[in-house]
Amino acid sequence: MFLVDALDPRPPRRVAAFGLVVATLVVLGACQHGFRHSRLPALLSDQEFWDLVTRLSGPPGPFTHSDNLVSNELLFATTVQGLRPRGGVYLGVGPEQNFSYIAAIRPDMAFVIDIRQENRNLHLLYKVLFEASADRVEFVFRLFSRERPPGIGPTASVQDLFGTLAAQRPSRARYEATARLVRERLVHAHGYALAPADVAWIESALHAFYSDGPDIHYGRTRPQDPPGPSYRALMTATALGGRSQSYLASEEAFAFVKGLHTRNLIVPVVGDFAGPHAIPRTGDYIREREGLVSAFYGSNVEVYLTRRQAAAFCGNLARLPYGPRTWFIHSKGVQRFGPKVSACQAGGS
Repeated sequence: MFLVDALDPRPPRRVAAFGLVVATLVVLGACQHGFRHSRLPALLSDQEFWDLVTRLSGPPGPFTHSDNLVSNELLFATTVQGLRPRGGVYLGVGPEQNFSYIAAIRPDMAFVIDIRQENRNLHLLYKVLFEASADRVEFVFRLFSRERPPGIGPTASVQDLFGTLAAQRPSRARYEATARLVRERLVHAHGYALAPADVAWIESALHAFYSDGPDIHYGRTRPQDPPGPSYRALMTATALGGRSQSYLASEEAFAFVKGLHTRNLIVPVVGDFAGPHAIPRTGDYIREREGLVSAFYGSNVEVYLTRRQAAAFCGNLARLPYGPRTWFIHSKGVQRFGPKVSACQAGGS
């Protein structure tokens, strides 16, 4: 069984410990996981982060099937169980499921590319919550605007964590305090050039977690559809053997994702998978720094693409800097990236 918190001997890298120590860890990590030495940054300043978000992004587009605040892929737990730490660069799409893949793969840097500007904004909300929370318990109670009761600490199982959370009533005061915190950090502390409509959307997303609680699920904009799995079900999902695999399943998994966020190394990008901007520009950025993509998570995006768009997406994948051990992760499993590209170039999937 894959143990996310046991296979990588590297401790989470701290922002204050950059320079020679962090550079050494990056080099050792690249060698250990089979990805060559790169010149990827050990951290980004707030200005560098926002410049990268802006420069790599293309025009936003709509997604009418759902507001997509929450993923709907319970099979991710089985997929995560088979993954191993790789370093390199992770690319993904969608909301929180990326954190579970990142915690397993332990990349040196990550990009989340989605056609919806709302998804970029959602990841900015998550960024603040990760940065502001000392542990995953504090993080979860902030996300759902509940008061943290005494007696639950960082060693709690994810099942106990969500059981305790579900027993707490939502707190309007907690929601308003968190909304102020998010606004202050994004606009003033980080200095991101967010439009007022983006800030308002971020607060509405936080309100959805506040009002729906841990039962929030994919498909909120289409109430006639059967509900998807709840956030609680996703976070407590287990693979064969009964081990939880989400980014909230252990303090080590949470801490790794928090560390990347603290160093501005999870970059949300707006872009069409079949478009000429986001994936090609991100690939160029990685290549210029002599990096390799260790994993690309595409979910089930291809089912929404026309034949022409699918061919363009395939071309974008082929342009990425990847190696023989790079993974392509989809909604139902994982395969090698190279064969995936060959198959889609030949007209397959």
